[in-house]
Amino acid sequence: MKLLFDLFPVFLFFIAYKMYDIYVATGVIIVATIIQVSYLYARHRRVEKIHLITLGLIVLLGGATLLLHDERFIAWKPTIVNWGFALVFLASHYVMGNKPIVRRMMDAMIELPDQIWIRLSYLWIGFFIFSGLINLWVYYNFSLDAWVNFKLFGLMGLTFAFILLQGLYISRYTQISNDEETESTESSTDSTDTNRTKPD
Repeated sequence: MKLLFDLFPVFLFFIAYKMYDIYVATGVIIVATIIQVSYLYARHRRVEKIHLITLGLIVLLGGATLLLHDERFIAWKPTIVNWGFALVFLASHYVMGNKPIVRRMMDAMIELPDQIWIRLSYLWIGFFIFSGLINLWVYYNFSLDAWVNFKLFGLMGLTFAFILLQGLYISRYTQISNDEETESTESSTDSTDTNRTKPD
């Protein structure tokens, strides 16, 4: 449900583009994002940084698109967002030490070895860089229609596929951790039972 809420400005952008043009769609996504952030603040009295960053970029690049009548600004937005995420994830390795941002986000849900968290963080960095590049490749090599379709369905599909592959990757290590924990528990139980059966 949260994902659908996060994506609703993009859905409205897509619909407005199909009904009118890129400039109407840009105006729609600016207004929709402002409404989205305002709603979040009114309900929770706080807004996640990702929503604020997205709002800032939408207003800045979308505004430039409308003022200069140049679609390239709004087309660059997904790339700038993805490359911004890549930079933040990379910086977290140096600012947060052995706890990169992906670990801080998921540490409460799963337990993984330290080196796997580092590897997972670099996989996300690579994914963000790739997403930014492919967004530009589609925009500059195909029609505007194709890019709008890709912005909604392509980038979302790539993200789902990456998350699925990530889940399959880390499941191996969570299984290993569970097996080790089970063995440790069984070993402790056996040791306790042995001590209980020793004669006084």
